[in-house]
Amino acid sequence: MITTIAQTVGKTCVVGLSYFDHQANLLKQTTLAGTVIEADTKTGITLALANNDTSATTQAAHFILPTALSCWFTAPKGDFHTSDKQVKISDPDYFVTWDIFQTKPSSNDGEHQWWQWFPRNTPPQINAQS
Repeated sequence: MITTIAQTVGKTCVVGLSYFDHQANLLKQTTLAGTVIEADTKTGITLALANNDTSATTQAAHFILPTALSCWFTAPKGDFHTSDKQVKISDPDYFVTWDIFQTKPSSNDGEHQWWQWFPRNTPPQINAQS
């Protein structure tokens, strides 16, 4: 069980993100996978996203998660795929799940979108795939 964000460093995880509009209608769901490379109470938990590029010149993209640990669950053994099915991660350490809500209706005038993140505190229902 993780009790501090420092314990996440070096751990692999599958991240499930559910995006909702300001009226709580589901917009999309996506799954990412990666390894935690940094954990900071101000910046967040930084993942180096897994990818299929084995080139030594390609650097992994980073994705930053909020620091709440209540949504980190020990993952079962198995193979899991990202949403685009192009990346497979075997035997990750954790599943991490977040619900992300728009804070106001979107507009077409180029105004910045604001989102609020809520940790999903119930274990995810994800099936391993080969």
